[in-house]
Amino acid sequence: MKYNLFSAAAFAAAGLSLAFQGASAAEISSPSGNVTVEADVVAGVPTYSVSYKGKPVIKPSTLGLQLADGADLMDGFELASTSTSTFDETWQPVWGENSNIRNNYNELLLEMRQPSTGRLMNLRFRVYDDGMGLRYEFPRQSNLVYFIIKEEKTQFAMTGDHTAWWIAGDYDTQEYDWTESRLSEIREKHAGSISGNASQTIFSPTGVQTSLQMKTDDGLYINLHEAALVDYSCMHLNLDDKNLVFESWLTPDAQGNKGHIQCPAHTPWRTVIVSDDARDMLSSNLILNLNEPCAYDDTSWIKPVKYVGVWWEMIGGGKEWSYTYDLPSVKLDQLDYSQTKTHGRHPANNENVKKYIDFAAEHGFDQVLVEGWNVGWEDWFGHSKDYVFDFVTPYPDFDIDMLNEYAHAKGVRLMMHHETSGSIRNYERHMKKAYELMEKYGYNSVKSGYVGNMIPRGEHHYGQWLNNHYLYAVTEAAKHKIMVNAHEAVRPTGLCRTYPNLIGNESARGTEYEAFAGNKPFHTTVLPFTRLQGGPMDYTPGIFELDMKKVNPNSEGNFNSTLARQLALYVTMYSPLQMAADTPEVYARYMDAFQFIKDVPVDWAESRYLEAEPGRYITVARKDKNSEEWYLGCTAGEEGHSSDLRLDFLQPGVKYEATIYADAPDAHYATNRQAYRISTRKVDSKTRLKLKAAPGGGYAVSIKPVDNSLAMK
Repeated sequence: MKYNLFSAAAFAAAGLSLAFQGASAAEISSPSGNVTVEADVVAGVPTYSVSYKGKPVIKPSTLGLQLADGADLMDGFELASTSTSTFDETWQPVWGENSNIRNNYNELLLEMRQPSTGRLMNLRFRVYDDGMGLRYEFPRQSNLVYFIIKEEKTQFAMTGDHTAWWIAGDYDTQEYDWTESRLSEIREKHAGSISGNASQTIFSPTGVQTSLQMKTDDGLYINLHEAALVDYSCMHLNLDDKNLVFESWLTPDAQGNKGHIQCPAHTPWRTVIVSDDARDMLSSNLILNLNEPCAYDDTSWIKPVKYVGVWWEMIGGGKEWSYTYDLPSVKLDQLDYSQTKTHGRHPANNENVKKYIDFAAEHGFDQVLVEGWNVGWEDWFGHSKDYVFDFVTPYPDFDIDMLNEYAHAKGVRLMMHHETSGSIRNYERHMKKAYELMEKYGYNSVKSGYVGNMIPRGEHHYGQWLNNHYLYAVTEAAKHKIMVNAHEAVRPTGLCRTYPNLIGNESARGTEYEAFAGNKPFHTTVLPFTRLQGGPMDYTPGIFELDMKKVNPNSEGNFNSTLARQLALYVTMYSPLQMAADTPEVYARYMDAFQFIKDVPVDWAESRYLEAEPGRYITVARKDKNSEEWYLGCTAGEEGHSSDLRLDFLQPGVKYEATIYADAPDAHYATNRQAYRISTRKVDSKTRLKLKAAPGGGYAVSIKPVDNSLAMK
């Protein structure tokens, strides 16, 4: 159902809240009345506030933009008109946590004029039962056509010294460990939260990144993020820690400007999600709903993917992406690799890749990722090199014709890898031929990477220019029916609704960091509240050999997880792209536990968050889109977690068999990582299931109908 009511009278007749306070203020509430936004123009300055069930969430906060040239868009406004509408629809994502998503909001539009300049600027608010989005809009006009943003001045005034889960604001990386602290403690903890990275640019001792999760002392959960980041710079937040006011802080370009705008235009949405139940934060679709509908007429070629790959033996095992040690530097247009000698530590070779293909075919995986297949890895990093890869030429020991034929004969595809080394001009120069090569050999998905400082030099990973590139790569890939999984790119903001071939991003510390320095034990209990608010993450779970010294004697990694939690992550870390990241040799030792990875789907009809507390635990149940099976997962922080679960989401009157993959009683993320127990029991909708996750552990459960006729639906 869709409906729009544009008059105040009609709005009131529908039982919705719209109140005018003089000629310059308006109040609008969500369909249930839970969330209320007040907007005003006070002494020429646009302001707004947000409340939830009568409690203040965002105190009166100012809005506006500071421009590089001429008068700012911050004050001197008068309210020209207001209009309202309401909207209600149910839409079906191509893939997702649920088959159906309701998009129901009330909207308020404030049209403003700056008399001194004659310029027009509008503010649009969409208010949902779990939060709101606001954006700036710049209509077509003669007095404002092109302008440059010096800084966006959107404020979020907090009501108290909330507990927050945050990472340091940075123009080039999101790969920091999460810190839990009071807002007032961010400054003192900021420097200690920063670890080394291939590219990083810190901008403030109180700067943090979105998505920012907070909890108030009186039990409200608040999340600040953005939606629909298109042709604009990524937004961070800078905290005035004396007054506890966050202000938007955009990523600059190489000249220091924050955005180049051509009217008509609008900014991304600035989002506030709020609830008194942490589970609502995880089940919110607000950010997806604020994005435009799918841009493609045909989406039949977009399919969720479960894959294995030649990756962990490099990340964890210390093997090489490169082919030879003979070359201190590489000029691709002058080099014949057949004249070089391999160092013998190159896992992207024919026999090893065939082993992974065989494994994928035997166990029902869709694809095999191969990193290090293409020439140029000998000097790929740290040299600010323009022509670093060509994305089409394989190393001598990677027979692309044979391997693709071998894979296709077994019902498996290879997954392409495009590491750019941050050289964007080079990637766009070769993109068409690279995608055409993929088409030729039947590749339908690519893992792209943006490690290191950007070329053009001086540009940042999250600036307007780079954000336009990431979307260009996705839309160009769609012309070739290719799905994209971008690593080190900008954090997602729900664009996967509009461009569903964007099936994954990294944009946070993933499993690879367990091989480097380790992630905090509570890491996977924070990510769904923060990074995953904007879209799925290619987290690459499923590591079973958790003693990094056994993987690589030279490793300094500290894997803070249990084996059972590695299984749980396939459910708690939603993604339509899931890797079984360990090697075939390791899985062969744990085939009983590996069965869960084989069974668990990657596309869901329904998801129910059963328990949640940021930094402590997350428990979720999901129903397979293609069967009557349910899967349940729990991830816990350092204290572990005990669950007493009602299975009332199961179909009444139907018997199911639950297979439980749980931490052993003595399991622990630091001392006994691989201790697990597998058990089975009959369950139904009336069952109470009591389970325990160890410190830094978890559990996973498959629930399959015993009635075969139901199971086959």
